[in-house]
This record gives sequence, C-alpha cells and structure tokens, in this order.
Amino acid sequence: MFQRFHEMRERDERGFTLIELLVVILIIAILAAIAIPVFLRQREKGWIAAMESSLKDAATAAESFATGCGNGSYTVPDPVADNCRAGATAGADISLDDLQDEGWNPTAEVDLTVTVDATGDRYCLEAVHDRYEGDEEPMRFDSSEGQPISDPCTLGATTTI
Repeated sequence: MFQRFHEMRERDERGFTLIELLVVILIIAILAAIAIPVFLRQREKGWIAAMESSLKDAATAAESFATGCGNGSYTVPDPVADNCRAGATAGADISLDDLQDEGWNPTAEVDLTVTVDATGDRYCLEAVHDRYEGDEEPMRFDSSEGQPISDPCTLGATTTI
C-alpha cells in the first residue's frame, strides 16, 4: 500500500506539459489584447473630462468677473473698479489672469483660450488637452449658448494659456 502511494506521488510531480503552458500563455495574451484598448479609451475619457472641467470652471469664473469687476461686461471697466485684479487695464477683455483672480485654476496639460466679442457682452472659451489626439474638435463653451458648442470661436482677439 505504501509503495503504491509512493508511485502515485512520483507520477504527479512531473510538472506541466508544453501544451499546457502554451494554452496558459495564449489565454493571458487574449486577456491583455482585450484589456489594453479598454484602458486606452479610459485615458481618453479622462482627458475629455479634464477639458470639460476646465471649461466649466473658467465659465463660472468669467461670469463671476462680469458680475464683480466687469459691471456686467466681460471687459475691464474704465476707470478700473476697486474690485478688479491689480494691474488690470481699462477696456481690456477678460484675461486668463482675471479668471484666475476669480477662482479658476488652470488644469495641467489643458490649454484654454478665451475670446471676447467687440462689445464685451459675449465670450467663448476653447480647451485643448496636450495629450488628446482623438477625432473630436477642441471643446468650446459659448456664453450666449450657455453650453458647449462645436463651431469655432469667432468673436475677436484671443488670449491663450
């Protein structure tokens, strides 16, 4: 009985065959081929979310600027009001410095452009992520629409960060 048990034990310690190892490697390769594209799409979604977040924060700061410093306009009043950013130039359009003064924090790797029309009553924001190479155009926010738009900003002079 003991000898039989010993023989069975020796037979079970042979290890894996080459076919079994290849099957395991093939399964791991298939799982990796599925997981890697999913991971890359999640990264792109993160970049898009960063652009959306930066646009929303900048739009809130622009509205805050118009309410406080701009007296309802997106340009610095003449004479410069006391509650405006130090160093603001009378008649200048809202700048990224003004947005930062109103609480907007730049998002890493997101370039923001703010454009104000000639009357100072409307602005357009455009956000581009440095790493995003998708098919979509840069994300834009138009103050007259109050939502993201797909058309380019064509309101006037621009300031980019």
